[in-house]
Amino acid sequence: MKIHLILIGKTTDKRIEALVAEYAARVTHYIPFSMEVIPELKNTKSLTAEQQKEREGELIRKALREGDHVVLLDEGGKEFRSVEFADFLQQRQHSVPRRLVFIVGGPYGFAPAIYALAAEKVSLSRMTFSHQMVRLFFVEQIYRAMTILRGEPYHHE
Repeated sequence: MKIHLILIGKTTDKRIEALVAEYAARVTHYIPFSMEVIPELKNTKSLTAEQQKEREGELIRKALREGDHVVLLDEGGKEFRSVEFADFLQQRQHSVPRRLVFIVGGPYGFAPAIYALAAEKVSLSRMTFSHQMVRLFFVEQIYRAMTILRGEPYHHE
């Protein structure tokens, strides 16, 4: 199994970008991991939120492959403690044949068509974070989960 993270829009803060890259590199020591950034839409002032979600949804669909197990990072998704998220990933390692794809949507969330493609939804918190911070928190949590599964001392309970 491979983990693939799809993100809408690039990170503009170089410090956050560097930290995301650091944790992404750490993750690859445990499992194949990749990230794909879908550029933000241009001229969105003339679009409604629904139109923007639909256009982003079209770009997301193009990034998906046959057989992907799609998990949306969504405020309405299931919340996990870090140990529980590690178990979630371990279970998917045994049941997902190809790619486990996590998607961080745009500022308005996801189009209905993307929700329909999703097998699951995960929430990082009931709090709202910037999309840039979500990337960092989520990639760090994947790394943390991998160290938990290996019994390494990074995570403390």
